[in-house]
Amino acid sequence: MPLPIEQYGMIGDCHTAALVGSDGSIDWLCIPMFDSPACFAALLGNSKNGRWLLAPADPPKKVTRRYRGDSLILETEYETETGAVTVIDCMPPRTREPDLVRMVVGTRGSVKMRMELVIRFDYGWVVPWVQQTKDGIRATAGPDTLVLSTPVELRGEELTTVADFTVSAGERVPFTLLWHASHESTPAIPDAEEAIRTTEAWWKEWSSQCKYDGQWRDAVMRSLVVLKGLTFAPTGGIVAAPTMSLPEKIGGGKNWDYRFCWLRDATFTVYALLNAGYQLEAKEFRDWLVRAVAGLPGELQIAYNILGVRRLTELELDWLSGYENSKPVRVGNAAWNQFQLDVYGEVLDMMYLSRRRGLPESGEVWAVEKAILKFLEDAWQRPDDGIWETRGPRVPITHSRVMAWVAFDRALKAVEHFGCDGPAEKWRAIRDRIHAEVCEQGFNTQLNSFVQTYGSDQLDGSLLMIPLVGFLEKDDPRLAGTVDAIQERMMYKGFVYRHPSPSGEEGLAEKEGSFLACSFWMVDCLELLGRHDEAVKLFERLLSVRNDLGLLAEQYDPLARRQLGNFPQAFSHIGVVNSARNLSMEHGPAKDRHQSSGAAKEKD
Repeated sequence: MPLPIEQYGMIGDCHTAALVGSDGSIDWLCIPMFDSPACFAALLGNSKNGRWLLAPADPPKKVTRRYRGDSLILETEYETETGAVTVIDCMPPRTREPDLVRMVVGTRGSVKMRMELVIRFDYGWVVPWVQQTKDGIRATAGPDTLVLSTPVELRGEELTTVADFTVSAGERVPFTLLWHASHESTPAIPDAEEAIRTTEAWWKEWSSQCKYDGQWRDAVMRSLVVLKGLTFAPTGGIVAAPTMSLPEKIGGGKNWDYRFCWLRDATFTVYALLNAGYQLEAKEFRDWLVRAVAGLPGELQIAYNILGVRRLTELELDWLSGYENSKPVRVGNAAWNQFQLDVYGEVLDMMYLSRRRGLPESGEVWAVEKAILKFLEDAWQRPDDGIWETRGPRVPITHSRVMAWVAFDRALKAVEHFGCDGPAEKWRAIRDRIHAEVCEQGFNTQLNSFVQTYGSDQLDGSLLMIPLVGFLEKDDPRLAGTVDAIQERMMYKGFVYRHPSPSGEEGLAEKEGSFLACSFWMVDCLELLGRHDEAVKLFERLLSVRNDLGLLAEQYDPLARRQLGNFPQAFSHIGVVNSARNLSMEHGPAKDRHQSSGAAKEKD
């Protein structure tokens, strides 16, 4: 049975990532890349679906854990009746043959340890052929080989590699698990001690580049480290999460694969990276996006894989029981084939931000933008599937139309401020037409709020984006009305939900957890509207639900007081970075993005 999500920590090498439980079990690892089939899939089933346990043989009296500085080197300390040990886990940054290093360090007395390695390739389905080597084992099936190297004596028990050993104070016992393609010879196994040292030095050099010096710096730095850990180094793509099929509601069916890169995250991501001083990462993400979307604008997707692959075919893995019996378990994501109008605005907004902040670009960037705008000249009027990827009939969604307005607004600014060529008057006319239509059909005067779809009386968490993109002046009463309405009808126990519920605030919690990104948007809106104390109170409430390692999932259930959804979630950690800057700096992303718009001063 997997642990509650909060009891996991992430380690990663900027190619893939693993989840390590507080019980010493690595229950999730896709290797060699984020979206490769998992070789440890116990997170979505049980130990027979693959895991790597390394912990005291007897239940510990106390468990404490921490990251080593601003890194993804995880240290878990176990205190037992006979002594104490620390298990160090890390994935050294590699360009080939990724490996996972575990080091058991005796700190007091002596502790009996237990190791159990269950390798099951292809999401817990394939049992490999295991052979002993002079310093461990080699496990092979199909395209994959995993090699375990350790001085500890290993043996096989019921298709599991096990070891029992004792560690005394001052002793250090290494374990290295290395992947390579099965058709290639096994490379030299890296020295575990040296691997930990070089990993620490790598993270120390990277984190030293951080320029953020505002309040809540530790939380910001931890979130930036998570974002770096979710970055696929060869391409610059950033995955939404390293996991798949972790449920939005325990026992429910909304279990999605998030090991892909969503265009919707683009502007938020670039703001977070640039404002912290990470220009290279911002440029590489921007360049990944330009390559991914290249082609016919009408075929632009909401998500791509880390290489830019488009077809993310969704399948159900019926041999996995699901996290806490939440089925089905899905790999791939059928939402790749949806039409979501809002992503066009996010792409153009991110391109404009990159241009304003001086990121180097090639001529093809503006050519791609113009092709998108040509498509949008007519496509903005189409009903769409919306930001929440609803699998139902397409409808005219207010947030989507606002983001179409953003696309033309930012294009006009590119012409006016940077000399880019384009039909400015045509774009201005379309922008103004969208603006007028949204204000007329997307605003409900009885509710004094913008609404989910044209002519409806339902609210939606995505409406919090309207103030942030500069659609109206920040003192326009329609913005305050929208924020107040969402606070009244879309919040439960101090957290924002993304979907409306006809049964009131209690009904919100029946469907899924609160959506943490929406809660961070509420922080930003409150700050933008001059309600600083409210914003700080909500922000600190959000920080309080992080786990002991500072990690956040996609959602939080305030009733059960547990995190839900895929973990850790890039969108949530982007919210930490951007909201902290909004609250502690004069010119944070919310004010900057709002002021950079063109129609912010247009009244209807």
